[in-house]
Amino acid sequence: MLAGRLEISTRKFTVREVPVPEPGPGQVRIRVRAAGVCLSDVHLIDGSLTPPFLDGDEVTLGHEVAGEIDVLGPGVLAPWQVGQRVVLQAGEHCGRCPNCVRSRQPCVAVRTRGVDYDGGWAEYALASHHTLVAIPDELPFEQAAIVPDAVSTPWGAVAMPGKAAAPGRPAGVWGVGGLGAHAVQLLRLVGAAPIIAVDPLPAARERALEFGADASLDPAAPDLREQVLALTGDAGLDVAYDMAGVGAVREQAARCLGIGGRLVLVGLTPEPLALKDSIGLSFRGQQIMGSYGSGPGAVEQLIELARFGRLDLSRSISATMPLAEAADAVARLADKTGNPIRIILVP
Repeated sequence: MLAGRLEISTRKFTVREVPVPEPGPGQVRIRVRAAGVCLSDVHLIDGSLTPPFLDGDEVTLGHEVAGEIDVLGPGVLAPWQVGQRVVLQAGEHCGRCPNCVRSRQPCVAVRTRGVDYDGGWAEYALASHHTLVAIPDELPFEQAAIVPDAVSTPWGAVAMPGKAAAPGRPAGVWGVGGLGAHAVQLLRLVGAAPIIAVDPLPAARERALEFGADASLDPAAPDLREQVLALTGDAGLDVAYDMAGVGAVREQAARCLGIGGRLVLVGLTPEPLALKDSIGLSFRGQQIMGSYGSGPGAVEQLIELARFGRLDLSRSISATMPLAEAADAVARLADKTGNPIRIILVP
């Protein structure tokens, strides 16, 4: 079968023939129908991200995967059956850390699909049965595939306790790409107001308004903080989300927080975290919080929201491309060609 393979030591990415995998105990083999291309994949290829738990030097990329069950491995029982439409969780518990051994939450060494073990940029992929989520017939594979990261990751920041936006309270989103565009939609869903989007690209700012933002601002504006204060009645933001993973974004977003405001870091970057006004952060009782992935049940919640029309993912699919052209898809995302939200690979 064809698979998109990354050699970690050299960061060489190729789409080439590899053996079709056979499922072991508790696993199923998925015939991949759609797989998303994420900025994390770009960063894995360019070397700014490195798999923390990968065994070996090569991995098949792709953590946003949907398809049909092709083969059931030993010990996989009902309700799973061959031909069933499923989406795959983007990762799974390690089963080895002290919390996993003692059946506690959370796992302290979560393995990410397509990073720490082979993912779905392939014709077939393996998945543990407990990482499967059934999808309804009316939800296209292309839309379902992006739920486990592009949608569930901002959901983990927007709706989960501690980081959640509150109804009727101001929220800001820095970066309206694959994560940020969905964050705007989800903030609208939970009732945040006003929703202020910030992005350097005019097309992205326009898209933010189409997706539900109340205002869309250029981060290069010298009076951006004053604009945010004007939109929030001088209160500042209750919560600001860095969806871009850029150091300068974090500094700017922190300056726009109100009393007790929270800066939630969702976009990943190896850049150091530094704020000029750390005294002000303490004086105003503000917080900086990390957010990675989403909690239990998030993917299932989002599938139901999409199924019943509360969440429209049709606008999120910017293009579909053959798996053989994965390198071109990565380049398009890295260069922001066509201002994509998600490019989907189709084996």
